[in-house]
Amino acid sequence: MGRQIRVRGGALAVVLVLGLSGCAGSTGGADGKADGKAGGKPSGKASAPGPSAPAGGGKPASGDVLPGMVTAAVARTRLAGLKVARPGTMAGYSRDKFTHWAEQGNKCDTREVVLKRDGSGVTQDAECRAVSGSWRSLYDGSATTDAGKLDIDHMVPLAEAWRSGAAGWDAARRKAFANDLTHPQLLAVSAASNRSKGDQSPDLWQPTDKSSWCQYGRAWTVVKSDYGLTVTEPERAMLTTMIDTCGR
Repeated sequence: MGRQIRVRGGALAVVLVLGLSGCAGSTGGADGKADGKAGGKPSGKASAPGPSAPAGGGKPASGDVLPGMVTAAVARTRLAGLKVARPGTMAGYSRDKFTHWAEQGNKCDTREVVLKRDGSGVTQDAECRAVSGSWRSLYDGSATTDAGKLDIDHMVPLAEAWRSGAAGWDAARRKAFANDLTHPQLLAVSAASNRSKGDQSPDLWQPTDKSSWCQYGRAWTVVKSDYGLTVTEPERAMLTTMIDTCGR
């Protein structure tokens, strides 16, 4: 999942309002790779032959922090339809094969768009950098006004996606996956929780704040379903447990 990035110059401040139910921080990536912007921002908006955008225009629905969510009932149906397979190898993997963060217009890249979307009272400078605001991290419930303490997490980490099908994708599809603003794939969370998660699947890592499990399980399932990625048996079992916290 791993998705921290260097915060460009200056002290930033931003706030994520935690949903009722229930992937750019400073340095290093939670899956062991840096998520900074060496050499400048990648050029061009993310475009790709990916899944169609869900309803809602990329904005979270009421009660959810993440965009493109589905109900628990739909998530259970989607989960049952996922192909179960052993994880693939990491042979050939590189985070550089998933271009991030892509330009999104108005001098903003994907990171800044997520910071603005997920924050409360966020203001940005002429370079699209957040200069004020606050967040609440979905994974651990921690609050901050310091963007340097936040990472942009990939709900399904890039390395995990590689092991479950993305190794066979072309560059455009990987870029779309790494910059997806319409599915529940990107989220501003505390750097500590993101780095704890690394590239682990839900059977190996769960958010410490169990009130986020409903959202987490549904979001992971939606992303894997919409991108045609596989799951393991233990992964599916934990996703079931998480979705069951939503009630019926």
